[in-house]
Amino acid sequence: MNPLMAPDRAATAEVADVVVADVGVPAGGVLLRLGASRYAVAMGDVAEVAPVPGLTRVPGAPLWLAGVANWRGRMLPVLDLRPLLAAETLPLPGSARLVVLARDGVVAGVVAEAVPGVYDGELADPAPPPPTLTADAAALVLGQVADRSGPIAVLDAAAVLILRERVDRRRHVS
Repeated sequence: MNPLMAPDRAATAEVADVVVADVGVPAGGVLLRLGASRYAVAMGDVAEVAPVPGLTRVPGAPLWLAGVANWRGRMLPVLDLRPLLAAETLPLPGSARLVVLARDGVVAGVVAEAVPGVYDGELADPAPPPPTLTADAAALVLGQVADRSGPIAVLDAAAVLILRERVDRRRHVS
């Protein structure tokens, strides 16, 4: 029992863990193709996979902020992680998809050149990422796993969602 929790809260937390385990958050994650590499994001962090909607570019935004889109009546920031991951940024093909990530009330979309399927293995304890990653890429990648097709970098959904703090939100007054 956590000594910082009141006994009734600790009991509730233990019950909640059992309930989550019974419902079963699926292991593994959604596979994304970004540039020539494959990435996975944990299934529990994915709210939806959909065709890429029309985007409105935000003037003065960094390259990795593709724009904003109307998603279910809300303004959704849409990220293109390829510049941060040092991946080639060619125009998005017809196979491109929007992967909507959601965690702790924060929601953002990530464009992927393709979503080839799911990774059924465990993503919770990946092998360390390669030491050759750029600083921006290392901040977004938890590690790597592999399947019969090769390595898969595991994206850190929390790090992706916190990118919003890197956008200059100041209003320019003339």
